[in-house]
Amino acid sequence: MAELKHWESFYVIVGAAAGALIGLQFVVMTLLAERPPPRAEEAEGAFATPTIVHFCTAFFLSALVSAPWHAITTVAVLYGITGLAGVVYMVIVARRMGAQTAYRPQLEDWIFHVLLPLVAYAILALSALATPSSEHEALFGLGGAALSLVFLGIYNSWDSITFLVRNPHRKRAP
Repeated sequence: MAELKHWESFYVIVGAAAGALIGLQFVVMTLLAERPPPRAEEAEGAFATPTIVHFCTAFFLSALVSAPWHAITTVAVLYGITGLAGVVYMVIVARRMGAQTAYRPQLEDWIFHVLLPLVAYAILALSALATPSSEHEALFGLGGAALSLVFLGIYNSWDSITFLVRNPHRKRAP
């Protein structure tokens, strides 16, 4: 598994970043919990939870690829299943975004909260299919998908937190 050895530092960085960002997201959500906007629970499944899922997926992929595997086939099957699960999850997220009434999603929201994560998960699944014939290129797809999920998680966290902080309709704490 010499090919995965070349990626070791990359996944140490991506995994550490994803893990730290998961913790930071929990801290921020805890701080904002005292003054949630109306119907915040309704929007969590469309905006907050997917962000944590993206960070956790990047963290999982980093751990998966860093493990001492004997063959890349097992790794490819596992990250392929992860990619397929992510595609299904993004369809669920799209339905939740459309159904919730706490916030009317704009085009930018659909792009960054649904479309781009869907593309990242699809690339992950397709990379798994390409692994047997193009291992080197498939690992770039895997790495690109993992890094994309971290960047999308950062963007979506910032977007959501900025909305919560600046939303003038928040309930005020006594």
